[in-house]
Amino acid sequence: MLATDDPGSEPVSLADVAGLTRRVNTQTKQKVQEIQKITGRMRMLALNAMIESARAGDAGAGFSIVAQEVRGVGGEVEQVATALEEEVVAQVSQLERMIESMALQARGARLADLALNAIEIIDRNLYERTCDVRWWATDSAFVSCAQSPDEAARSYASGRLAVILGAYTVYLDIWLCDMNGRVLANGRPGVYQAAGADVSRESWFRDAIALHSGDDYCVADISRQHVLNSSMTATYAAKVCEGGRAHGKPLGVLAVHFDWSPQARIIVEGVRLSKEEKSRTRVMLVDASHRVIAASDGEGMLSERLALNLEGRQSGYYQEPEGALVAFHATPGYETYRGLGWYGVIVQDSD
Repeated sequence: MLATDDPGSEPVSLADVAGLTRRVNTQTKQKVQEIQKITGRMRMLALNAMIESARAGDAGAGFSIVAQEVRGVGGEVEQVATALEEEVVAQVSQLERMIESMALQARGARLADLALNAIEIIDRNLYERTCDVRWWATDSAFVSCAQSPDEAARSYASGRLAVILGAYTVYLDIWLCDMNGRVLANGRPGVYQAAGADVSRESWFRDAIALHSGDDYCVADISRQHVLNSSMTATYAAKVCEGGRAHGKPLGVLAVHFDWSPQARIIVEGVRLSKEEKSRTRVMLVDASHRVIAASDGEGMLSERLALNLEGRQSGYYQEPEGALVAFHATPGYETYRGLGWYGVIVQDSD
């Protein structure tokens, strides 16, 4: 946007300037055409005058000279009009292209910044999940249950998990698993029948078992968890170790299931776009394989893959052949959370 001297006036955008330039270009062409029409009439008048002076003989000789001068003036005016069209109109057209390019650059840079903002917000949110799972994995109730998983210990652990879930509404459920992948306790047993489930084949469980210490964590790609009513989740897991010590004997795995859909939807729908822009803009989060994991239009989750033209860039924009502008920004990570190679992506159709 361009500032104006009048504090009460509307801000002027590059698109407004480009529109004005197009109108000036059109008006210039129209005026040149009008001049050419006038000079055409002058030539016709001069021709008729010369014909009439020839008929008049010696009496029309003086009038013939005037007619020739009028014809000459008409020719000169036409030359000026032609030069005006070739020079001024061409330069205005070049200015128009330059302004349109500047407008596209400004628009692309802004959308790339908005894409960064979206991915940064989710990164900060997920960073907290990495802290949660590692901290809770040291809870004595979970350590004791993983070490001696009798009925009383499982019941107590389930109660402790329920307390956590009461305070942290961003989670669907939290599972305590043994080293074989059997769920010993969960925080919402009345909602999800997770206790006793075998999760040994889940990627997050296998990765958690392979962690070096309790200080580490792992995370799975966004997926639908069957036991959690096929909800979309981001699962973070950490080892439960003897005595709650980082390098104690591994006893089990704690997994927190982040309620992905509502949290991600708030982010992609909350990007600061004007009402007019929202009607022609799609905001998305995509994973490292460019699979759509969140979209402002609610379409394509976990089924659509974008053909992003990144060209090795972490951020930027480009225009598709049909005119849509695609802006993107890679996850920058947050604190100790490096991110998962995700991108914020915004696709905006032409105005």
